[in-house]
Amino acid sequence: MAQILVTGAAGFIGAHAAAALAQAGHQVVGCDSFNAYYPVELKRARVEALLQPAGVPVETLDLCDGAALQALMRQHRIDTVLHLAAQAGVRHSVSAPLDYVQANLLGFASVLEACRLQGVGHLLYASSSSVYGRRDGDAAPGGFRESDRIDAPASFYAATKQANEAMAHATAAVHRLPVTGLRFFTVYGPWGRPDMAYWSFAERLRRGETLQLYGRGELRRDFTHVDDVVDALLRLVARGAPAGRHREDGVPAELFNIGHRHPVRVIDFVRLLERATGCPARIEFAPMQAGDVPDTSADPSRLIEAIGPWRATPLAEGLAGFVRWLDAWRARETPSPAWPVRLPAAA
Repeated sequence: MAQILVTGAAGFIGAHAAAALAQAGHQVVGCDSFNAYYPVELKRARVEALLQPAGVPVETLDLCDGAALQALMRQHRIDTVLHLAAQAGVRHSVSAPLDYVQANLLGFASVLEACRLQGVGHLLYASSSSVYGRRDGDAAPGGFRESDRIDAPASFYAATKQANEAMAHATAAVHRLPVTGLRFFTVYGPWGRPDMAYWSFAERLRRGETLQLYGRGELRRDFTHVDDVVDALLRLVARGAPAGRHREDGVPAELFNIGHRHPVRVIDFVRLLERATGCPARIEFAPMQAGDVPDTSADPSRLIEAIGPWRATPLAEGLAGFVRWLDAWRARETPSPAWPVRLPAAA
């Protein structure tokens, strides 16, 4: 079993992943900056509800503090890093790009250097489907592939994730640090982020407020439940580090789409939320926003080849579970083990 550091452990994916890794028998420690991009109360609640019961300690740490990061890694003899910390949000990057330079570029550079100096055996890091950029019309037949060109990012956020992939590859090439990039496709589920559409739409439906749908509701997204993401992460950790033998250049670096190739129109997504909440939607259409892309659809063939068939939660089921969790969160109830915060076993 591995000694794992999860960065961004109080975040949405990070809290689920860290708890599941610990449940699978790994020794896990987390760190998080606990910044205020969205309410810190939610981050601390994730720690209390998901990480403390799993025995995962979480240190408050700014990843740009390289000395503190390396000290933490030495203290816990870390051999695997799951780097999920980042400044998230495509639209926020339009108005506050420097936030992304600090967290996504300087923070990631610090993680790479710490992994190199501490002799980490495997770095898995979060990228994003946003790197595929804006396409004319629908996604390529079969969905976006890891081999597709990504030289035209549609947002500053996407540009930082594209840069992360380049930085990781360069470090793998020069220093032989094994790296695995994870291109997440619209992750949703309980304990998510309030700035994400599925959360804000559910809140507005409950209050009877108008939903503003960009691109006339025709934008399509490949929604991926957080339980599915965690299942893939557990399997990739268990699979081990890339050796580079499968690549012509011999570099120990690989990339995987973490998505299901099941894109759904936003208008159809809203209809599923109507059913889950029992509230009719009042809809107002609006033009596409700066930084948005019309379509995201993952080709998961490479991931399936690496880990086999993985969990696939139906969208209607996942949204219904999220709405139940949201009702409890708003009432400040504590979700019971029967709630849909499931921790899949390792492959």
